[in-house]
Amino acid sequence: MDIFVQLTVAGLSDGAILALAALGFVIVYKASGVINFAQGHFLLIGAYVLFAAIVDWGLHWVLGVLVAVLVAVTLGLVVERLVLRPLVGQPVISVIMVTIGLTYILLGIVLLAWGSTPLALPAFIPSDTVGILGAEVGENRLWAIGLVVVALIGFGLFFQRSRQGIAMRAVADDQQAALAMGISVRRVFALAWILAGVSAVGAGMLLANLTSVSLDLASFGLLVFPVVILGGLDSVLGVVVGGALIGLLRQYSAFYLDRELSEIRIGGIAENGITGTAELVPYVALVLILLVKPYGLFGQHRIERV
Repeated sequence: MDIFVQLTVAGLSDGAILALAALGFVIVYKASGVINFAQGHFLLIGAYVLFAAIVDWGLHWVLGVLVAVLVAVTLGLVVERLVLRPLVGQPVISVIMVTIGLTYILLGIVLLAWGSTPLALPAFIPSDTVGILGAEVGENRLWAIGLVVVALIGFGLFFQRSRQGIAMRAVADDQQAALAMGISVRRVFALAWILAGVSAVGAGMLLANLTSVSLDLASFGLLVFPVVILGGLDSVLGVVVGGALIGLLRQYSAFYLDRELSEIRIGGIAENGITGTAELVPYVALVLILLVKPYGLFGQHRIERV
């Protein structure tokens, strides 16, 4: 029972971080129809920028977080303005290939700036253990879940109550109608990419606090795709459910299907990353859900008439 509780908390915290990163993916897709293959590498940038701000520049962690958020805003804006805006009206494959190329650019920047050696980030979230149902779990895992819940509520209030959020919802529903109402679709696209950068960088900062700062975080970021496919490309609720399911599947399979490596897997990603079935299972789930429900658990079934 103790092991099950530990695995569940670890899986939910991983899933919460994945949901936060995947939220940006869904925002960009709903607003502009672009599939952003670089979303997982935005997460990587967040972790390394936070490390640089706290360790290399000696800033307090609060200032370090603010610096990382500013970098996220700048990154999202630059990508939308300089990379994707010139491709408006071009074939979809062109946009897809650009976002794939962007992943390697971001990875190259990290390698040039920090190298490939894993780095230890000073913990800025309490890392003691607390008892839950008789099991000892990391307090930082519970903090990660709580902070993601607060962030998701904040995003929800932004979309429901703010003028910009309502404009984004209008563009997501019908771009032509939004234009007719005087909404600047280009500004909405830029805001979508900014929010995508902020959500992914926020996820990267949380993940960096739970594990070491390394290139393995990019592999974790790639799990954004099983999450959004499982939940639905255009569903915010699906992101939450998909993140939780993928996080739990990874932790349970890492222990129960790879018993010989269980000691280094309880509580999250090991220093060298989870291997074996834990990496395989999310993509098996992705294939199965595509076969059964091509639009995901909560995705909209679109019918086009010609």
